Amino acid sequence: MLPKRLNLLLLCAVLSITQLLAQENSPVKFGRVSPSDFKLPPNIPDSSADAIVIADIGSSEFEGNTKGWFSILFRHTKRIKILNKNGFDASVVNIYLFSDGGAEERMDKLKAVTYNLEDGKVVETRLDDKSVFKNVLSKNVVQKKFTMPAVKEGSIIEYSYTISSDFLNHLRPWEFQGEYPCLWSEYEVAMPFFFNYVFLSQGYHPMHIKKQTSSFRTWNVREPGNTAFASTDTYNFSGNVVYNRWVMKDVMPLKEENYTSTLKNHISKIEFQLSEYRFPNNPVVAKMSNWVKVNEEWMKYEEFGGTLDKNNGWMSEELKGVTAAAQAPLAKAHSIYAFVRDQFTCTDHSALGIQSSLKNIMKVKNGNVAELNLLLCALLKHEKIEANPVIVGTRSHGYTHEFYPLTDRFNYVICEVTVDGKRYYLDASQSNLGFGKLPMECYNGHARVLGASCRPVYFEPDSLCEKKVTTVFIINQEKAGTLAGNFNSMGGDFESIRIREQLKDKGKDVFFKEITATADNSLHIENAGIDSLKSLDEPVTVHYDFKLDMDEDVIYFNPLLNEGYTENLFKATTRKYSVEMPYTFDKVYVLNMEIPAGYEVEEMPKSSRISFNDKEGYFEYLIQKDAERIQLRSRVIIRKAFFMPEEYEPLREFFSHVVKKHSEQLVFKKKKV
Repeated sequence: MLPKRLNLLLLCAVLSITQLLAQENSPVKFGRVSPSDFKLPPNIPDSSADAIVIADIGSSEFEGNTKGWFSILFRHTKRIKILNKNGFDASVVNIYLFSDGGAEERMDKLKAVTYNLEDGKVVETRLDDKSVFKNVLSKNVVQKKFTMPAVKEGSIIEYSYTISSDFLNHLRPWEFQGEYPCLWSEYEVAMPFFFNYVFLSQGYHPMHIKKQTSSFRTWNVREPGNTAFASTDTYNFSGNVVYNRWVMKDVMPLKEENYTSTLKNHISKIEFQLSEYRFPNNPVVAKMSNWVKVNEEWMKYEEFGGTLDKNNGWMSEELKGVTAAAQAPLAKAHSIYAFVRDQFTCTDHSALGIQSSLKNIMKVKNGNVAELNLLLCALLKHEKIEANPVIVGTRSHGYTHEFYPLTDRFNYVICEVTVDGKRYYLDASQSNLGFGKLPMECYNGHARVLGASCRPVYFEPDSLCEKKVTTVFIINQEKAGTLAGNFNSMGGDFESIRIREQLKDKGKDVFFKEITATADNSLHIENAGIDSLKSLDEPVTVHYDFKLDMDEDVIYFNPLLNEGYTENLFKATTRKYSVEMPYTFDKVYVLNMEIPAGYEVEEMPKSSRISFNDKEGYFEYLIQKDAERIQLRSRVIIRKAFFMPEEYEPLREFFSHVVKKHSEQLVFKKKKV
């Protein structure tokens, strides 16, 4: 008989192994839902969530098919608990299948059930197959859509399906994060030794399990005969399979916050790119392209570069009036750019190819962003000016990849023009852009120049500095209790674009009414004007005179008028992903103010200077007074646009201090007679 202590140790060991296995195994099995499953565990990742994913489980494996090759079999099971009515959106399921216009991925074995707890019993409602709808979204994407039945607050929904795909270059990616918190997210890929894939992973949430195992397997591939009566040949492939398993637990959903280009850049996920075939007794076959090959192919496509130099003699007549007054190459480039920008309308700001001929685009005077900027390239080339198309992934589309030519990560085309050894980047699809300016969306890091020189180019937010200088002068009027002022503010490129767009939509009167509405009731604007509205290469200047009525015993006055920070740009106490500002900035505000006649300064803010991260951020608030006047200078500088999560707290504290100082007021008290 074993001693009691040894028995106890053995029992503890068995329990520990059981708990370890429970932690490593999937927490759900399809179709097994009991009343206890309706109780959520304590401390779920997001207590404010409208729904919670109990488990999201997928797997991919390769199988020999009857077409003489291999298919990928993807299996997916998902269980979600609906917590309230706002979570009903989780019951609408969209499944996307790839198509090449002929062949299409196939979805099979769909099972979908809604579980409700009624009188202590689990009641099942199954999805009718007739409730699954198919939509062809494009030549490459087919959507299968259904809505789970009998969903109400507290329901558990569960569905599973398989997808069979003959497209080996479309091994399914996996997102561990989504709109709702997830208790268990798991993906396993069984990778045969003769297919090599590159793994691309991103995100901040730690892996609960990251494991590789291997085994030996045989695949049967059947080659169909050439006729209905021909026999079918069968081939066997044997070798190792590597099983890659990834699991994340208690995954928080990522939520939109200020200064996020797109959550696509931050969601924890893994993707795959087919790299090469490695069959025994055969040479390695590279399947992944490179930028040199992509460049050669794209510059031959009629839908992209194939029309830039070919059969464009008709452009001579079109450009007669455009370049008549321009002799030097740079002046010609300016004229051609302004012609396309001002005379054409962009119909779609997300496109990579031409859907019509350049001649027809010239005729109808509209087109998508690729069409307009490729037309611009062709017109410049026609005038013997060096020009090349540049493909870009915009900020809202997500980061591009410099090493791997993943062209689906690009969604925008601009034009690079070189004159006298200097390069300019142009976008004629935006009506408010000056020569050599790009929209904020293009500043997303790596882009790619195609054409004679295939090379990377970088549009980094750090390379932009949005400068703004505002000056305010306030003096006493002869009439007691009235002050007169002058306001003058010159903004940066992007503020100038915003103002031009705002005026285009609302007009000048509404623009200044909104300024008055957000100011103190005592502010009355006169002689308002905006300079350089039509000079797109120059910044916009807003200016106006104003009067202030001040005839109280005690006057509270914010010396920054409408120009101060009134709330913190970063409200969340914590942030799990990086801060991506669109540019750096330097904002200066200067006030020179006479003390209101008959008043004295009762209270005045104190001067302050702070910085963080070795002056990556800097703030000064310098204020002084003498017997007659008050002078204030406020300056806020951010010298870089990208901040890692660990830098978030000092950045938030920095802006908290700025908001606090900008909210402080001057207090004037009427002098005793």
